[in-house]
Amino acid sequence: MTANIRKTLVAGVVAVAILPALTGCHIYNKFDMAKQTGDNPLLQEYVKAADQTAAEGALGTLSWPTVYTDPVLQGYIQRALDNNIDLENARLNIEVAHANMQGARMSYLPSAALSPNAAAVSYDHAPFTKTYTIPLVLNWEVDVFGKILNSKRGAEATFAQSKDYEQAVRSQIIAGVANLYYAISSLEAQVELTRETSLIWRQNVETMKAYKEAGRTTEAGVAQSEANYYNICASLNDLEVSLNEAMNSFSLILAEMPHKWDIAPGLALELPGALSDGVPMVELANRPDVRAAERAVAVAYYATNSARAAFYPSLNLSAQLGFTNSMGGMIHNPAVWFTQLAAQLTAPLFSRGQNIARLKATKAQQEQSLNTFSYTLMNAASQVHNAIDSYQRNTDKAQWLARQVEAWNRSVDATAELFKYTRTTTYLELLTAQSGLLSAQMGAISCNLARTQAVISLYQSLGGGGIVSQQ
Repeated sequence: MTANIRKTLVAGVVAVAILPALTGCHIYNKFDMAKQTGDNPLLQEYVKAADQTAAEGALGTLSWPTVYTDPVLQGYIQRALDNNIDLENARLNIEVAHANMQGARMSYLPSAALSPNAAAVSYDHAPFTKTYTIPLVLNWEVDVFGKILNSKRGAEATFAQSKDYEQAVRSQIIAGVANLYYAISSLEAQVELTRETSLIWRQNVETMKAYKEAGRTTEAGVAQSEANYYNICASLNDLEVSLNEAMNSFSLILAEMPHKWDIAPGLALELPGALSDGVPMVELANRPDVRAAERAVAVAYYATNSARAAFYPSLNLSAQLGFTNSMGGMIHNPAVWFTQLAAQLTAPLFSRGQNIARLKATKAQQEQSLNTFSYTLMNAASQVHNAIDSYQRNTDKAQWLARQVEAWNRSVDATAELFKYTRTTTYLELLTAQSGLLSAQMGAISCNLARTQAVISLYQSLGGGGIVSQQ
């Protein structure tokens, strides 16, 4: 009897195993991005670049302490990486994906269960007949058609994707801390400049009152100087509101309660190394969000394979080993050992329509993931080029603004001398010169921040900070 069962099982396995070859199904194929590109030149270029290594010293490959050399900023970034809730959740998502991957891998192994049972039966007031069975039940699904294989591969791709997402969050946090740090520094510089200017303009009010008493000017001049002073006081208030909001945002990204942060005014970030004219695709492939988008295509690919596999039968083998005192109509005391083997081949019949619908849906989702990946790649290239353009233009602008500040300084000095010692100029001309100087100085501070933020954006858009360590 046992030999016959074994022959039946072997015959069933062989018959089922050759069906995929007869149908020509590719449900066993591993995901290959090169086969998904079609006629898309962007994706074809990405596939070629994905196997290459970025040039040594490329900005995106540098560790964040190499780019952000300010020790105070380095300490803040490390505090954010240690405490940020979003990053902690991303790490927990990795643990979830890892557990799911381990579970998918364990599906290859048979399941075992101990299921003892007992019964007592009495017929026509006769004494109870007691029976019991204590079996060890083993069940094993033979992965003939790749159902478990594709589930495992999909779980592995999801696990890799979760690590890419964690690195993307990490990169965003580093860039966020750096942006807020330099934004606060810029606001501190603007507040400091505005306060100094307000003191000067307050002295101008007193000077204009003295000139009025001496007959050198009129009430209109005094009123203009007072209005000018009140205007700068109002702008100072707006700057302090913005500074307070930036301080609170900085506290939040560091996962701390709101408080003031001691950040020096007027700080700047220089680009480490020379700026290249173009950005090779290999550097874009280093971005964690690009890698995560590619993993999403792989996950969708394996989901489609699983949907194809649902059209094929499933083969389950089971075995029971144990002892019992019930052998059909006979009761044995003491109990005897027993062994039972079985095989079950289940083929879908009436669920074909559902399987077809599921396959269509997974194919559409696979196309969506490929479109999303293509867009992510184009968006990455756009961000890089925007950052490069912003850095270059603000570098040029900073030179012009420096000259403008120098020119307005000369104008203020000359106009003040003329107004003080001669009657050839009016207070309106002095006011114009002082306002122009303040505007140019504020513009220079803003330009300095924009240039710094362009460096931060460029580093992040090239995947910088997402790599744990490349020091």
